Amino acid sequence: MTGCNTNCIEKPISEGFGKLGNFVGRHHWWFFIIPLFISAGLGGGFYFLKDREANGIEEQFTPVNGPAKHERLIVKTNFPTNDSEFSRLRLYTEGTFASLILSDTVNVLSNNVFEKIVEMDQLVKDIKVATIGFNDICAMIAGKCMTNSIFDIVKTTADAESTNITYPFNGDFFTASEIGGVKLKPGSELIESAKAIRLFYFLNDVNQTVNTMWLTEFINNISKKEAKLSVSYFTSLSREEEFEKSTDSIIPLFSVTYTIAITFSIMSCMRLDCVRNKVWVATFGVLSAGLAVVSSFGLLLYCGMPFATTVASAPFLILGIGVDDMFIMISCWQKSQVNHRVEDRMAETYQDAAVSITITTLTDALAFYIGLLTPFASVQSFCMYTGTAVVFCYLYNITFFGAFLALNGRREESNRHWLTCMKVPEPSSDKYNTCSEGGYYDKVTGKEEPMPINNFFKNYYGPFLTKKLTKGFVMLLYAGYLAASIYGCFQMKEGIDLKQLATDGSYVGRYYDDEDQYFSKFGPNVMVVVTDTHFRYWDANSRDKLDACLHKFEDLTIDNRPLVAKNMTISWLNHYLTYGNATLLNLNDKKIFIDNLTDFFNLSPATQAFRQDVNFSVTEGHIYASRMFVQTVNILTAIDEKDLLNEFRNTAEACPEALVVYHPAFIFFDQYAVIVSNTIQNIVVATVAMLVISLLLIPSPICSLWVTFAIASVIVGVAGFMALWDVNLDSVSMINLVICIGFSVDFSAHISYAFVTSKQPTADEKLIEAVFMLGYPIIQGALSTILGVVVLSASESYIFRTFFKIMFLVILFGALHGVTFIPVFLTFFGKCSIQISDEKKDIGQSDASKPPVNMYANQMSFSKSNPNLNVSTHTTGERLNYAFDPDCY
Repeated sequence: MTGCNTNCIEKPISEGFGKLGNFVGRHHWWFFIIPLFISAGLGGGFYFLKDREANGIEEQFTPVNGPAKHERLIVKTNFPTNDSEFSRLRLYTEGTFASLILSDTVNVLSNNVFEKIVEMDQLVKDIKVATIGFNDICAMIAGKCMTNSIFDIVKTTADAESTNITYPFNGDFFTASEIGGVKLKPGSELIESAKAIRLFYFLNDVNQTVNTMWLTEFINNISKKEAKLSVSYFTSLSREEEFEKSTDSIIPLFSVTYTIAITFSIMSCMRLDCVRNKVWVATFGVLSAGLAVVSSFGLLLYCGMPFATTVASAPFLILGIGVDDMFIMISCWQKSQVNHRVEDRMAETYQDAAVSITITTLTDALAFYIGLLTPFASVQSFCMYTGTAVVFCYLYNITFFGAFLALNGRREESNRHWLTCMKVPEPSSDKYNTCSEGGYYDKVTGKEEPMPINNFFKNYYGPFLTKKLTKGFVMLLYAGYLAASIYGCFQMKEGIDLKQLATDGSYVGRYYDDEDQYFSKFGPNVMVVVTDTHFRYWDANSRDKLDACLHKFEDLTIDNRPLVAKNMTISWLNHYLTYGNATLLNLNDKKIFIDNLTDFFNLSPATQAFRQDVNFSVTEGHIYASRMFVQTVNILTAIDEKDLLNEFRNTAEACPEALVVYHPAFIFFDQYAVIVSNTIQNIVVATVAMLVISLLLIPSPICSLWVTFAIASVIVGVAGFMALWDVNLDSVSMINLVICIGFSVDFSAHISYAFVTSKQPTADEKLIEAVFMLGYPIIQGALSTILGVVVLSASESYIFRTFFKIMFLVILFGALHGVTFIPVFLTFFGKCSIQISDEKKDIGQSDASKPPVNMYANQMSFSKSNPNLNVSTHTTGERLNYAFDPDCY
């Protein structure tokens, strides 16, 4: 490993930043003011925020090019919706509708309860917008408004109890879709009692503006109505409207977050010395992160980038990242020579911090931009906004914040009070006199006084980890962590539950709960579309093959549970053949088959609906496509939905005929088909990118090995424990799993490299030195990041609570690896080290102000989960060139 150093990259970067720091120190006002004007200009992009908002559930949370969207196009092309012959079964979208679920603990089919249901039905039909009522905009069937079949079956309220209703079909009516919580009479299909009735009110597509107004009025009326029975309600607009409210629910949390961040920063940077106090520096460091959010968001809004709801969590994360980088800059400033000119101190600060904050920015920004590879628009939007904000955060740290650091340096140089800016006397002794004196520093090193907290890691925590009993306990703890993580991975569920997109307490959640409770026995009625334009419907052998395929669907099972209801398949072809037998038609003849289709469709209202299931031309004598419907059952969980989608598509693909299966719900089920593969793809790509960066800036194979180990271990832990914390693998959690790679690198790279490059003779002493240098920065960085997102735990939205949960796990496990697991594991490879190159042979002899590194490894700040330590390690007679500098701290 001799000769492995980072001079080829680190040295030019450090020298360049040193020149930049000197330039900023000399022209601080320009670098302070210009970013303010840039932020003000770019902030104008928020004018377009409303236009850029993208809160469509399908648009944001389903795969951009999902197979179901292609399948929907096939259905839409061959079977366009007929506004005058409405059929809910045949919709290729959910349609435009309002719905009620009315439930009773005893029996909704009792006369008195059914009377209340009729009253609610009439209330809905009486709703008007201006002069437009339901009858003016309703979906039509045979020239009349669509009705709920329960009212066709039960003619009057007095007949509710005496009417015999069969389940799941009552004649041609599929009663299972409207009557739920059913108890059948023994040995029959007659309903004895039922707990709920579901009503639908579908609207035509003539004027969507009027439809929206009517649906809004529906919500207002039903929500205020004091119903005499339990009522839950929903519209086709409800999901998106409630989803938009989730963003509004966290707006009040921004002020809380920034207050916490400023408080934490001030407390971390506060000194008893009235001159060396960094209160204002900490405050402007937080402001710098805020300006980065304003500028990056404004720029992308100008560029027309969609603003998804998930982006609203980005400012919380950026605040934590920005504060971490601020700590590094402050820490390096405190380790510069107090008696040097401000511009020279700025040069020292920038030179020491350059690689530190650069590697942090690279790992985080790359992790976010790699997220653009995902097929989910919500993830792409979040990653673009957050990645760009990380870059701006970096730029403003080295310009705006650096300029204020220089301004504060001018104040310190003239020995002025941090609050009043009045000059105070220089210290007359080594004892603090905060009221009348200020400007203390270490006369031996020429640097500001260190913080004592690092001594805890050197004198207590480090030695504690070296004990054999402690190491044994750490091994057991890691084994338990790994076992629990792997167990959790096997418990992981996929996909996002649509009701979770609404805020807590939303009426949407109650409707979904009632739907699950009373109407979950029967699942989607799936279309099976014959797309073969040359299929011979009049040929008996061809029909037999198609029939065999349909029977394969009916035979599908999940865990020995039937997936499809027997003898409930709706087929126009079977009805047509029955009609042909009854009328003695030879339907094996192509011409007779085609010529008699129209007569069959006009036979009755029931057969008229079949007209929408066949795309044919009598004049051309050709059938382009047709469809049947297969009724699914026992679709109770997200796993069932995934299995349903996969089994149906696999069965269709296995059939010799060209078949396509589709239901509007498949648009959302598509996430199951890509979520795992895309998550793995993003993690692999991000991991490779992180390793390349690590090898460039930390070219030690041993260190790279531990970086890889830490990434894998943290990802497994986060994935496992998030499943145990009731977080599904969906587009929201996918974002955070990619993020955790960047944070894992930050935690692991520096601690492992500090260990393997240590000059201490034993593994235990290497451990003590490593945690002494990096223990406090890791804890400080972890705390600042967690404080940036902790308020999201109080959000009423699943999306933002999920963001907090996973970020909490990432930081917790990353910090645990950084300060406990990796240091202990490294002691088992104590002979692993790399040889340090000699760059300055005379440092130790010529510079008596450079004591051993251990004396000055204090007050380090670790970026982002924490990171970027720019350590130029000074020892007697040699200098280690690496991406962090303990002498900086």
